[in-house]
Parts: sequence; C-alpha cells; structure tokens
Amino acid sequence: MVESEIDILVIGAGAAGLAAALAAKESGASVRLIEKQDRLGGTAAISGGVVWLPDHDQMAAQGIADSSADALAYFQSLDHGEMDEATLRAFVTEAGPALSFLTGMDAIKLTMMPDYPDYYEDRPGAKTGGRSLDNELFDFKTLGEWKDWVFAHGPAPRMMLRETPLGGGSGVVDPAELQWRETEDLRGWGQALVGRLLKACLDRGIEPVLGCGGYRLSINQGRVTGAIVERGGEQEIISARNGVILATGGFEWNDALKHAFLRGPLDAPASPPTNRGDGLKMAMAAGAGLGNMTSAWWVPTLAIPEAQWQSGETRNMPVLIERTLPHGIMVNRDGQRFCNEAANYSALAGAFHAFDPASYDYPNLPAYLIFDSQYRERYPLASYMPGSPLPDWVVVADSFEELADKIGVDAKKLPATVARFNELASQLDDQDFGRGKTDYDRFYGDRSKEGAGATLGSLVQPPYYAVKIRMGALGTNGGAKTNAQAQILDVDGEPIAGLFGAGNVISAPTGSVYAGAGGTLGPALTFGYIAGRAAAKRINQ
Repeated sequence: MVESEIDILVIGAGAAGLAAALAAKESGASVRLIEKQDRLGGTAAISGGVVWLPDHDQMAAQGIADSSADALAYFQSLDHGEMDEATLRAFVTEAGPALSFLTGMDAIKLTMMPDYPDYYEDRPGAKTGGRSLDNELFDFKTLGEWKDWVFAHGPAPRMMLRETPLGGGSGVVDPAELQWRETEDLRGWGQALVGRLLKACLDRGIEPVLGCGGYRLSINQGRVTGAIVERGGEQEIISARNGVILATGGFEWNDALKHAFLRGPLDAPASPPTNRGDGLKMAMAAGAGLGNMTSAWWVPTLAIPEAQWQSGETRNMPVLIERTLPHGIMVNRDGQRFCNEAANYSALAGAFHAFDPASYDYPNLPAYLIFDSQYRERYPLASYMPGSPLPDWVVVADSFEELADKIGVDAKKLPATVARFNELASQLDDQDFGRGKTDYDRFYGDRSKEGAGATLGSLVQPPYYAVKIRMGALGTNGGAKTNAQAQILDVDGEPIAGLFGAGNVISAPTGSVYAGAGGTLGPALTFGYIAGRAAAKRINQ
C-alpha cells in the first residue's frame, strides 16, 4: 500500500474542486487534486459555462447598481425555509472577491451579459441583467497534453454562449472565423471555464491525478485526516494535514439515493452519469448533517436515443429554447396544458411534480411538446435543423386527434387544448398561465417578434408533431450542510474537523433557488474559493 502526505486533499476536479485547489495553493498550502474519472471537469465541462455572481466589478464599471444586500433580499424573498442565512450571506458577500481572485490569476475570463435577466424579475433585489457572466474563448493548445483530458461530449463548442440563442445571440458566426477557431482549438462554454481553471492549476504545479477512486475518508478521533483511495488496482493512503475538501458533484445518477431523498421523479438527468453520490456517502459516513435533500437543479429534458455517454447511458438534453418558441405548447398525459411553458426551467419542476392523490400518480410526467409545421419550418429541435430529416422518436400526424392517439393522450382534450391556446395566442395574452409576460419568458423566444409574440403563436398548420419531455436535472443541490467557511457540519450542527465542501456535494447555499443563468456555477466557484482558503488556514484543527 502506497502512502503520501499533503496539506490539503481535494476530491473531485470539476469547477468547484479546481477553484478550491487554486485558493488553497495561493494561501500557502500544498495541494493534491484527485478525480475518479479518466477526464476532469465533470458537469461544468459540458455545461454552458455561465456563472451567476452578484455585486461584482464589471457591474459597477458599467453603472449597474448591485449590492450584497440586494442579492440577499432576492434570495430571501424566494426562501421556503431551506436556506441558512449565514451560509447564504457568505456566498453573496464573497462572490465578488472570488471573481476578482480567479480573474487576477487568469483562472477565469468572464464577460457580463447585461441583458440576461434574473429568473424571478418581480422579486426584491432582482436585476434585469449583469449577474450572469459568459466565458471568453480559451486556447486549448496552451494545455499541451492536458487538452485531451478535459471531459467533453460531441464537437467542441467554438462559440461563446452569448453568440448563440441561449445567450441572446443570433447563432451565426462568419464561417471563416469558425474555421480559424477550430484550427486554433479555441473553445467556449464550459470547456473554456474548465480549460482556463486547469491551466491556472498546472501553472502553479497542481497536476490533477485522474482515475483515482474508491474513496474512503480517514478519520482519527473525530477529525478527518485524509482518505484511502484506489488507483490502477492499488490502494493509497493520502494523509492531509489540514484536511479534505469534497467537490465530487451530486447524486442524480444514483437510483438508491434518489429514491431515498428526492421529492419526485428524476428519471432523465442532463449531467454526466458519473455523479453518483460519492462525496455525499463519504460525508454521511463522517457524521455529516444533511440539508435540502429533496431538491435538485431541475430541468425538463429530451432523451436523444442516438446520443449516448461513453458508458452507454442515453444522453438527455435540457429543453430550454424549444418549449418557449411560438407555435408550440406542452401538454400532460391528459392532453392539457399545465404550466407556463416559457417559465424558468428549475421552477418548472413544481408543475411536473404535481401529484394527484386520486390516481396516486404524477399526471404531468411524462409531458409532450406539441408543435406545428410553422414551428418546424422556422426553429431547430435539439440538433435537428429546419428542413433536415427528423428521427423516428418525433411523432408526426395530420390532425391533433391522430397525434393524440399516437402518443396516448386524450383525443378529445388535446384538440380542445390547442383551440384554447390558439385563441389566447391570437390575442397575445395567455390568460391561463401568463406565458410571455416577463422578460425571461421572451428571452429564449423568437427575438424577431415583438413582445409576447416572441413566445406565443398559434398551432394551425399540419402536419403536427410531438416529442416526449421528462423531468431531469443539471445536478442535485442537496447534500452535507456547511457553515459560512465551507466547513461540513455534523448532525448537531458542529464543524467536522478537517472536512470542507463545495459544489453540488453540499447543501446549496442558495437552497433550491436557481437565481439565474449560471446559478450552480456561481456558488460552486465561490464556495470552492472559500473552502480552499479556510482549509489552508487550518481553521478547525
């Protein structure tokens, strides 16, 4: 058995773990960063990479007023008892310093998106733009041999998110420019975020150790002193003088943990299938108290059977734009609308998880996205562009009665539902669910159209189409409770000496509230920064 010693052991090399390693190193500690997969970056690497942070320098420079008090008021107006005020306050006050710290060492390079609104615009402290930041393109060639060790799925993104419809752009970049970006291996989105964080780590002598799993914490007289891990079939005892930082992600791919904790079905996660609760189980074994365990960073998803992860699981795509565009609606198994289709994706889970005690079932799961040929001629569906052949998992029919029969919903109610929606769409006034009334509703819609017309449009042109929509998540957001210094707490609320956490492995500082675009990565980076600095200071020895 191999033995080694270090000041701080960071388990998990996603965004939170990379930030924690950098903060610990810059605070004077020696650091070892380990990752169970043969690639690093996790969910962050395949995400849009947007980071939500309040009260930062870029907002001030462009004259956008913000403060930690505004951010605190925003979250507290949405709180249903799952937030700890001290932990939440740590996020909103340390977000700006974390951004400055990481920017100062060229670990991130972000640009504010001034028109991307917070998701709950009507709440105190909400902003109509500025808190969501996008990554600049990053040159992967600067990573040398490490450029092939960042987790990816499919072609590398050659655009910044703000150049695409997801970020309010057109999605059109000059072909010569795109070719140059490919030649130079410039990448955007989460690839840019993780690539730049990794480069900063490598520049400071922090080389992640990949393929290092089988984790068990070492605990001596109630203090976490390191971990026992496995690599290449051999066990290693890693002693960590200052402690261990858990940054292993959530548990959305662990069926037993999902069934034990989550409030409702999560059968189609949008994250990589490596998030199986390793850190949660380690924290529980150390006596950690848990928080926010019923919730997740929910998102409606669309299964793409022809797209699979390397381990064989079907890849599920977040449905962000498709459900907000004109000439489309979502219906439940009864053929009826049940929500504002353009509402923010995380909050929509409340509608999907509605429980009917009479049938003892979830009538809105699965749901169906219904659209007509106007939609099909104008807008993409996942990666299928207008005019391209559709896969066989898209159901097609010449009437709504026929479509209803094919997908198994009520053949009388679906036509009536469409007729009602068409009446409301013609008036540009969704009196049933309020679709199109907020800036956010219209943000992902058709920006060539005015006002509510960006998202409201009748379904009148056959043939008609349907695809199944399930409930997924970007990750879970419940886990080990922490305090404001990212120390993991025991069941009595006392710090577990030598144990820290950041990212989706901990109970989210913002509770179940997804504040705006980048609502997971902002807290993950900030608490990675807090955890690294706190562990380096040996605050709880």
